[in-house]
Amino acid sequence: MPLTQNVEIVCIGKELLIGKTLNTNAQWLAKRVTTLGLTIRRIEVVSDNIDEISFAIQEVIKRNPRFILTTGGLGPTFDDKTLEGLAKALSLKTDVNKTALKMVKEKYLMYALESRMEAAELTPYRIKMAKLPEGAIPLRNPVGTAPGVKVEHQNITIFALPGVPREMKSIFEDSVVPLLRQFSLDVTFFEASIISTGVMESEMAPLIDDVMKNNPNVYIKSHPQGTELVPIIEFHLSTTAKDQTSARNRVSNALVQLSELIHGKNGKIKPVKSLT
Repeated sequence: MPLTQNVEIVCIGKELLIGKTLNTNAQWLAKRVTTLGLTIRRIEVVSDNIDEISFAIQEVIKRNPRFILTTGGLGPTFDDKTLEGLAKALSLKTDVNKTALKMVKEKYLMYALESRMEAAELTPYRIKMAKLPEGAIPLRNPVGTAPGVKVEHQNITIFALPGVPREMKSIFEDSVVPLLRQFSLDVTFFEASIISTGVMESEMAPLIDDVMKNNPNVYIKSHPQGTELVPIIEFHLSTTAKDQTSARNRVSNALVQLSELIHGKNGKIKPVKSLT
């Protein structure tokens, strides 16, 4: 996979590390980026600490992905440290960005007009959301207050997105997807899943190897859902190709071969679970 298609994700938040919050952002982003035809190479979670955020981003930069996506830590509270950590990693200063401040101000004015709050005063905590690394570009947040942030560093584009899932998804679709599409090389991701019963995973392991050798562009992953005595396995098949037809044909061919091998082991197959 060319480096131009590599993406890494850094999720920020102590709530993720202590198990308080399920990291649905990472799962959603990984799925969305993959369907766009790019490749997630690594996902990391760090705490709300400037030094830890900075170190994590510096380590990602050493691996030279084309894009870095961060989630969380853009809000007004004491533990929202992402932009400070990002600035430190890039040896940049942070300052109030006029465009970002305008975005924040307009949101609070709107909240006041809608009677969602009494005053639209720009308190220091609210202004904090407009303090960006030097040269950063604020990204419109259609459903929340804190702007997303885009920073160019050498040949890497970094997107800092909010941790609130609805806000993260909205900014991603509006501001990130158009750029990612430019680097997807017009490829299509395709996947399908089947569920088998009656055959143990250890028996299927060599058969999976055979199918992947016959279909080198298809990746097959087994996911046991039962026990060795009552084996239930989901097989997930995926590929990336230049067009939807080629991708579908690749997966379909591998699916037929795998199904025949399962039947040869006296296993049973449930209908296709998912096909995209």
